[in-house]
Amino acid sequence: MTRRRLAHLPTRPTWRCQACGIAWPCSAAKLNLLAEYREDRTALLIYLATLRDEAVAHLNAEVPDGVASADLVERFIGWASAR
Repeated sequence: MTRRRLAHLPTRPTWRCQACGIAWPCSAAKLNLLAEYREDRTALLIYLATLRDEAVAHLNAEVPDGVASADLVERFIGWASAR
């Protein structure tokens, strides 16, 4: 029996990685995104900001006290902004 590898993509509404189960974007997802968007960092930041907005809506609905938006900015965008 062959084991199918899962891609390091987010699982909604928990925003955990499908493959490794940690908070998305995991290290593997970050590497994949940097490679995919290596020629267009601006497009990567726009994509990540869009996903962050979706995550804020999902996570604030799921967690009684909500999730700090600043934490999600660093989680989704901060790592990609640094050079």
